[in-house]
Amino acid sequence: MEAGFRKLEMAELGRVSPAESREGKKFPFVLILDSIRSLMNVGSIFRTADAFQAEKLFLCGFTGTPPHREIQKTALGATESVDWQYFESIEDCIQHLKKHGYRIWAIEQTTRSTSLTDMDYSSGRPFAFVLGNEVSGVSEEALQHCEGVIEIPQFGSKHSLNVSVTAGIVAWEFVKSRLK
Repeated sequence: MEAGFRKLEMAELGRVSPAESREGKKFPFVLILDSIRSLMNVGSIFRTADAFQAEKLFLCGFTGTPPHREIQKTALGATESVDWQYFESIEDCIQHLKKHGYRIWAIEQTTRSTSLTDMDYSSGRPFAFVLGNEVSGVSEEALQHCEGVIEIPQFGSKHSLNVSVTAGIVAWEFVKSRLK
């Protein structure tokens, strides 16, 4: 008896090449990695940026950069399709993006966070989302230069998500708002 579902073969997925992806139309957002310590998290975020066609990744502080085998392990080639740039200073990165018209929002839990469910992306300007270190979160230095802070609602006993999971949730919510 047939279940009614058939997994698609790779050839049926309509995937573009890394070069076509790199040159293709992007959604108007970037992700800023603020001293991410795990190279596997960095690789996973590259893959997420590819999946949701982010304009670019900004790797800051001690965040590792390609080429690196640990990044490649989880990026699965996304370092070839996603544009990225390194900044030693998170402040310099944020100032660079502000000069180019980006709205800068951190993903963190603060006294004045906006729930992800209440975010309005209709300003017409591109967004930059700051993702923080796995232990200490978004740095105080970065928070001081952000327009706002987004908090992802959570309902369990733990009140944190892996940074690569956070990147996926925020990227999807932004892209979903543009698909409507």
